[in-house]
Amino acid sequence: MTAIASSAPARLRLAARCRTAVDSRAFGIGVLALILCNAVLLGAETYSGFAAAHRPMLSGAENAFLALFALELAVRAAACADRPKAFLRDPWNLFDLAVLLAACLPFVRENTSLLRLLRLTRVLRTARFLPQLRVLFLAVARAVPGTLSFLCMGALIVYVYAMVGWLCFSATDPVRFGSVGRACLTLFLLTTMDGFGDAVRSGLELSRLTLVYYASYVLLASFVLVNVLIGVVLGSLEEAREEERQARLDLKQRSRPDVDPAAQAAELRARLAEARRALDALEGALPGAAAPPAVRSGPPSPAGAPAPAELTAAAGRPTA
Repeated sequence: MTAIASSAPARLRLAARCRTAVDSRAFGIGVLALILCNAVLLGAETYSGFAAAHRPMLSGAENAFLALFALELAVRAAACADRPKAFLRDPWNLFDLAVLLAACLPFVRENTSLLRLLRLTRVLRTARFLPQLRVLFLAVARAVPGTLSFLCMGALIVYVYAMVGWLCFSATDPVRFGSVGRACLTLFLLTTMDGFGDAVRSGLELSRLTLVYYASYVLLASFVLVNVLIGVVLGSLEEAREEERQARLDLKQRSRPDVDPAAQAAELRARLAEARRALDALEGALPGAAAPPAVRSGPPSPAGAPAPAELTAAAGRPTA
């Protein structure tokens, strides 16, 4: 490995050193500590008295954090000096680069509220250094398509039941079902079981058949749909864990030193020859065992051709 590094260009040596630093545990802990300290500083600025008394110190600390984050991004970019496209393929690198460049823009730095929101997004970077939190973020992102389908199905059920409720209860209960919009709001609250008892009592004053309406809606919206959503999230969580596990395996394989296939094959052949010699020695040490046959180095005899020992015996026999 040392010989390879010494013969490699300076760019490759720099990439190898920076990659070793980036993959180290100390680097991750240090960056995570910077993110948490920056979050504490952001929270301290919300206290007007403290912010007014220590404004120069807070401003200097923010510039120091910005410089340290820029240094971190530079080290990560140098780690990909031998393969620049890999740096741009990492979404976390793109996120860090966007936050860093946006914080350096003049109109962003002049807008205090926008700058604080931008600094607040740095807290999301903690998911980069906490594997379990990263799995949860990935699971939420993977659950978005299934959640959208769940929302469409839920909206369809709420609208159908709202129309039925408006037709049945608009005259007797105009506060809850006076229009389709009010009926949708009432049913949405009933999904969380908020006001379910009052709605059932007011429906019983009209007819006992309203129990079928409310019971069927609660069964569909509060139990079936919620369980479907839980199933979607759990499936996405399992997929995210599998993807994280595969990413770790790929990272371990990439971190292993490159092995020359020819050297590996030669080493295997040498080990096999050594094992054969040890086996021959063990056979020779057995009592009454014949001497082990010599191993021919030439190519094998073709099919049907006599062995060299047979040729020697045939040469020694007298001809008739």
